[in-house]
Amino acid sequence: MSNTATTPGYTAVLDDRVLRVTITNPKRKNAIDYDTMVGLGETVLSAYENPAVRVIVLTGAGGDFCTGADLSATAGETARGITPEQTMDAANRMIKAIVEAPIPVIARLRGAAAGVGVAFALAADLTYASEDAYLLLAFVNIGLMPDGGAAAMVAAAAGRPLAAEMALLGDRLPVTEAVRRGLITGVYSDEELDAKVEAAATKLAHGPRRALELTKQALNAATLTALDAALATEKTGQSELLRAPDFAEGANAMLQKRKAVFAE
Repeated sequence: MSNTATTPGYTAVLDDRVLRVTITNPKRKNAIDYDTMVGLGETVLSAYENPAVRVIVLTGAGGDFCTGADLSATAGETARGITPEQTMDAANRMIKAIVEAPIPVIARLRGAAAGVGVAFALAADLTYASEDAYLLLAFVNIGLMPDGGAAAMVAAAAGRPLAAEMALLGDRLPVTEAVRRGLITGVYSDEELDAKVEAAATKLAHGPRRALELTKQALNAATLTALDAALATEKTGQSELLRAPDFAEGANAMLQKRKAVFAE
């Protein structure tokens, strides 16, 4: 891995043992297309065997973290022959890459973390957010189900009732409530956020790599035992829903900024 990698959807910069991965689509609140999802997964996986990388910081450019799949790119991806199954495989690969990374992953949140962006945030080992941040499992609003293991990770951290409320109602969860319910590590002012992320990244980057790796494994074994099953269930269900008329209506309604009218 070179010290700097730039693609149309994200950048990856290695600086003093810290790999800073930034989603760069701020005009669309850092929504990501299929190619970006694949590239992000490859970038995280490539850090596994690189001794120069000791911690990963994942964030979004501008005022938002990530709002999930870029619906404006869906038609073009379908025309290229990208199937729902391939889309789900790319998302699952990214989540697994974060969770199973032998090095710590920090998520730095500002503004919206929505859709699979919630999964990115919760898959990280440490998740720090600004006061204006929020989590939104908006899938049901466009005729889909949560993916990226997001519902399973919410349930693991905060219990089934909150997971059901977020997944079934599709309403925002303010970051203050997210930290109160144990979904994220901490909430800070804009100035404090960067200082906190940098302090944590610096400490981890100079910590004992093998001890940190085994600690991650123990934490995951204790809390994310249902993740693989959830990802498999989501792939089957979401692949069906992505082909359904309700998703076509939901996606069009969102792009046209109107209320979706789903089938009776």
